[in-house]
Amino acid sequence: MTLKPSLKYVTLLALPLAAAATFSSTAAAFEPEGKVECIAPSDPGGGWDFTCRSVGNVMQELDLVPGNVQTINMAGAGGGVAYAHTVSKRAGDDHLLVAASTATTTRLAQGQFPGLTADQVNWVGALGADYGIIAVADDSEIEDLNDLMDSLKEDPRSVKFAGGSAKGGWDHLKVLIAAQAADVENLPRIAYLSYNNGGEALTQVIGGHVDAFTGDITEAQGFMESGDLRVLAVLSEERLPGDLSDIPTAREQGIDALGPNWRGFYMPADISEEAETYWTDAMDTIYQSEEWKNVMKQNGLMPFHMTAGEFEDFVHNQIDDIEQLSKDIGLIQ
Repeated sequence: MTLKPSLKYVTLLALPLAAAATFSSTAAAFEPEGKVECIAPSDPGGGWDFTCRSVGNVMQELDLVPGNVQTINMAGAGGGVAYAHTVSKRAGDDHLLVAASTATTTRLAQGQFPGLTADQVNWVGALGADYGIIAVADDSEIEDLNDLMDSLKEDPRSVKFAGGSAKGGWDHLKVLIAAQAADVENLPRIAYLSYNNGGEALTQVIGGHVDAFTGDITEAQGFMESGDLRVLAVLSEERLPGDLSDIPTAREQGIDALGPNWRGFYMPADISEEAETYWTDAMDTIYQSEEWKNVMKQNGLMPFHMTAGEFEDFVHNQIDDIEQLSKDIGLIQ
């Protein structure tokens, strides 16, 4: 099976917008008044909480909101509690943002939000990504990504992978996306071990207990700097900038696979067109600002941004792709 464009093709918008702080005339008809809230579908700490708090701070610095953005932590069901709350209780609320990521689309694709679909919210923008990697201990006999995939073609059980998500979660799927793109058969037989977090999974790989790591680039940078970990491939469209530019992509090794863990937002349904335009324009303004570029640099986020219509299309296509992949490996019917 060949992946559809959303996981194989992503436009990384690094080009400057005409005027970062200039909103369209439609957006000018709406300006937020009073309290703006951001729901982080998790306890304090972690990616969703970071997304709400860091973006809220930049919004305030850029005068996109009248005051502070209040972060509300709403953990439960891997984001399902926040999603259900937004759909059932906050329709029409044009002062509410909800943090989301590829984990959100994965759970939607696998039906883990019962009775809820991607059409029930507005997808307003993404502001960066943490790209997936496949890595091995520095002393591993596996030389490169093709060497690893050749082993899987001979025997899908020959390489054991460790990741910080549950089986069927995003870390697991990144390996399967790459393996599928490399024409590995019997994807359900690929061995994947789930750990509590990426750090624990990395420790198992570095210690020689598991063959390979699947996770995000920011999780691995410490072990890369110490020389204990060798990254076989980053699942990005192009090589990453700066000190990470020596890591080859899967694509340049002939394996057409992408694994962006994007960070962004959705909003309730039934908000006005003017409000939706305001917030999607605000995402463009934030992304192009020096304030946000500094946040990205300090936290290891990589370029990933789309205009409003492109992002909504991307989300729906990504869900379709993950759903099909999940069916291919028997996670869902």
